[in-house]
Amino acid sequence: MDARQNALKEWLRDYCKLPAFRIKAMPGDASFRRYFRVQLENNAFVAMDAPPPRENCAPFVAISSALHTLGLNTPNIIACDLQQGFLLLTDFGDSLYLKELNVENAEVLYTRALDALAILQTCQQVDGWTIPHFTAEFMRNELEAFKEWFIKRHLNITFTQTVENQLAICFDFLADTAANQPQVFMHRDYHSANLMVLADDVSAQVGILDFQDAFYGPVTYDLVSLLRDCYISWPDNIVTKLALYYRDKINLQSVSNDEFLRAFDLMGLQRHMKALLTFSRKLHRDNNPHYLQHIPRTLDYIRTISARYPECKVLHEVMTDQVSLCAP
Repeated sequence: MDARQNALKEWLRDYCKLPAFRIKAMPGDASFRRYFRVQLENNAFVAMDAPPPRENCAPFVAISSALHTLGLNTPNIIACDLQQGFLLLTDFGDSLYLKELNVENAEVLYTRALDALAILQTCQQVDGWTIPHFTAEFMRNELEAFKEWFIKRHLNITFTQTVENQLAICFDFLADTAANQPQVFMHRDYHSANLMVLADDVSAQVGILDFQDAFYGPVTYDLVSLLRDCYISWPDNIVTKLALYYRDKINLQSVSNDEFLRAFDLMGLQRHMKALLTFSRKLHRDNNPHYLQHIPRTLDYIRTISARYPECKVLHEVMTDQVSLCAP
């Protein structure tokens, strides 16, 4: 029991007026937020603990309202205390996509998630919160942070100046290519650990979590986060089929298959380097080794995709040669 957990229980009892309840920690995400299931005799809720100033509940509240307006399933906010960083939410249960996905149901569940994503990307206004833009400069800064945390801090690798210069050109190419895609509302963490399988009688049947870090950004970002998930992987033929389904779903048929898949691939390289940054930072800054298990899959994505594009030759060589000697 820590001070914030005690404060949360006090808030649930005195402000939310809940009767006798017990709370149990739930799996979290790669942030400072924590989640607790609040169990009553005949009901259950989820409490979010988002400690200020590192976390802020305001974007979650504002974006949840905007996505609800579009007909999407985000947790209802029963009570909120922005100053303390506490939210009481409806409980979507335990059926995470990550737990429920299998070979038999993958196409059905992913199609539902893609249909929901197509609606999410149409969001144009969030009252009470300004959605930032995922610019080339922002992406470029993330790629530099990837080098700092994963390459230098985690693997203790130092590149020659020649390699540094070549990587800079590659990173500029990735950031500029992504910035030139159609720009849409972007969840930024649209993957199997943030999606819930809901009952068949629920509209859209997909529960959407952890959208508070939304941006306006490249149309393929959430798509590649979902289909080349750092937590679960699928054969290329399934990924390609679903990616092109989405291209048609959002009426981008004027973009050829090859053009769309190229944009999808290149966006994934930036996304997966960002993930490696996050996984290594959680270990070295926050003393949390949980995400290290996902590094091999994420590295495999980067090695495989970078081999397809001559502009990414130096990235492929670095990941295949130097990084392979230090990481799985």
